[in-house]
Amino acid sequence: MKQLIECVPNISEGRNESVIKQIADVIEKAEGVKLLDVDPGYTTNRTVITFVGEPQAVVNAAFLLIKKASELIDMKVHHGDHPRFGATDVCPLIPVSNITMEETIEYALLLGERVGKELGIPVYLYENAAREEKRRNLAACRSGEYEGLKDKIESLDWKPCFGPTIWNEHIASSGATAISARDFLIAVNYNLNTTSTRRANAIAFDVREKGRPKREGNKPNGKPLKDENGNPIMIPGTLKGTKAIGWYIEEYGIAQVSMNITNISQTPLHICFEEVCKKAGERGIRVTGVEIVGLVPKKALIQAADYYLKKQQRSLGIDEKEKIKIAIKSMGLDDLKPFVAEEKIIEYLIEDKTQKKLIDLSALDLCNETASESPAPGGGSISAYVGSLGAALATMVANLSSHKAGWDERWEEFSIIAQKGQKIKDELLFLVDEDTNAFNRIMDAFSLPKKTEQEKENRKDAIQKATKYAIEIPFKTLEKSFEVFSICIEMIEKGNPNSITDAAVGILCAKAACYGAFMNVKINASSLDDKTFVNDILIKGEKIIEKAEEIEREYTHKVLNQI
Repeated sequence: MKQLIECVPNISEGRNESVIKQIADVIEKAEGVKLLDVDPGYTTNRTVITFVGEPQAVVNAAFLLIKKASELIDMKVHHGDHPRFGATDVCPLIPVSNITMEETIEYALLLGERVGKELGIPVYLYENAAREEKRRNLAACRSGEYEGLKDKIESLDWKPCFGPTIWNEHIASSGATAISARDFLIAVNYNLNTTSTRRANAIAFDVREKGRPKREGNKPNGKPLKDENGNPIMIPGTLKGTKAIGWYIEEYGIAQVSMNITNISQTPLHICFEEVCKKAGERGIRVTGVEIVGLVPKKALIQAADYYLKKQQRSLGIDEKEKIKIAIKSMGLDDLKPFVAEEKIIEYLIEDKTQKKLIDLSALDLCNETASESPAPGGGSISAYVGSLGAALATMVANLSSHKAGWDERWEEFSIIAQKGQKIKDELLFLVDEDTNAFNRIMDAFSLPKKTEQEKENRKDAIQKATKYAIEIPFKTLEKSFEVFSICIEMIEKGNPNSITDAAVGILCAKAACYGAFMNVKINASSLDDKTFVNDILIKGEKIIEKAEEIEREYTHKVLNQI
């Protein structure tokens, strides 16, 4: 599987659309990467660009972006509300899939060395790529900002990790760049019903991990207290893994608490939202909504939806898209402008939209596609789909039971069942397309050349591997469809009695799916040379079918006698 890294350079230009486009176009034209998002901010005069790709391609593209930004942005004339010290102010690399943080650090070092050596731009390594503990914090690396950069790069304590250490006209224009390897960061602004930057800052100091300086007599105007080493004594904020400041956004006419959540596992997005709301409320201020800057991982919104559903004592076993809608409305993600999930959630942007999926078709189109002269989708895909319908029916009964009047104390019991049903349903929907993909693998193997003896051998080996996969996939469908019985049985025995026949139809779907999947296992098994594998899987399949037959007979009779 491919290794993927996300890169999120922040450039010091948020107003000149032509400059932003020229820099973003570098990523559009770069090989091996995909531009995901370009998010400019007028007041901050800063644009967050997000792209993803394989590691070396990301390093190459990031290098070209930093180069272009240094050519088009002159830091001598830059002004904005956001802290900054370079044309490409920061350029973090984030591991996305099949790559470790340690490997990502190596790519960050490679990028930093190239930028320093080939572009003559001072580079500071921060977060996980930092070589010294004091440089892990971006704020420390960027302290003094652009205006203090000359003294910084020429000092012994803060000379750059890569690049020149003597000020020149080129650096005066380009500034410095901070490069890192870090975990996924969510940049989020909390919209306040006030124009006061001072009050926004006070809320930010209440919650950010660093907190605020301790003062004499704990008075706002008291003298800051220092420890024996002369460092300010801080009163920590309430949210670990967060950095925050307050500011006024002229384009919106409101103050915001601007926050970076650096550890979403430790401190999830919805917990930050709730805490900022609480601290704002204590100061007579209301959070009207949330602005996500750049992209957000899907799990952050799913976790938020689950949190708010639990607070409402509602079932968590609902579809992913519905959960995302709940998260958007619960935190006001569409307060200032529409929140388009397909454009803001990283997993949706990474999806390969060029590959057509059966499960994306309408029910009518799927039926018509099945009826066409094309051999796929066939019985295997349809078996998986029928199994998913069985799981969906049982899940529906669980959700109805969770919301039944008079059963309020049982909502969590049914929510757990509904979540299980959603998981089985989603796994079976994946198998709808995977069964067709397995069939196509066989067709591709049969189309391989067979002129030479070596080609014949390679073709035969490919056919056998594809055939084995075409046995394994419907067998997974068989196993997953059998799991549908358990949730259907639970709903027949203790679910909403008005929906007992829906659960019974789910049983019938599960049985049909089991039989259909096993038939596909058997027909494909006849072409496989590995008879030990074939015998083993057929014995397992027959046992499942026997149990499915017994369950269907028992529970359909039970329901028929009950209604």
